[in-house]
Amino acid sequence: MPYAVILETDRLFLRRLTPDDAPLICDLDSDPEVMRYISKGQPTPLEKIENEVLPRWLRLYEKYEHLGFFAAHENASGDFIGWLCLQPDRYIPEIEIGYRLKRHVWGRGYATEGSKALVEKAFTAWGLDRITSHTLAVNKASQRVMEKCGLRFQHAFTYEASLLPGWTEEERQGVRYGLSKDDYLQMKGEEG
Repeated sequence: MPYAVILETDRLFLRRLTPDDAPLICDLDSDPEVMRYISKGQPTPLEKIENEVLPRWLRLYEKYEHLGFFAAHENASGDFIGWLCLQPDRYIPEIEIGYRLKRHVWGRGYATEGSKALVEKAFTAWGLDRITSHTLAVNKASQRVMEKCGLRFQHAFTYEASLLPGWTEEERQGVRYGLSKDDYLQMKGEEG
């Protein structure tokens, strides 16, 4: 099936999701390691993806021209490897970048490559002024991706218990990273 590509890198292309992607998202969310820092390894049921998660994600396309969740595919194989997103942050009035990839592609730099491309597009073409990201404090791999994309540590916080039911307060410790357009442009100027 041909896809409307919204962004392409050397090794990846990103496209908007469709309702037909529910099985792909379900497969991704069925890996306990992928879901380790999200749901303590519990899978997301297909029914929830079809009836709650994916419809909520698809509504973002109606509200925002350049924001949303985007399926990530390898250029070489065309295989779906996960998703990346730029979406309104749930906690503060800023835009959040996020990613979730299949375990077999971890360590290949895909999250960094896709996220860097989204950051660049957000600041140079889509008119965003600031990007944030957050994760659990113990999720060091996600924090490394944020840092490689130029985001800097902002502060620690505790996720609300309602967002992570059954997690202790210690387990709910999070960190927030951020990057402004001005800092991004300065950083790119120093590199160039």
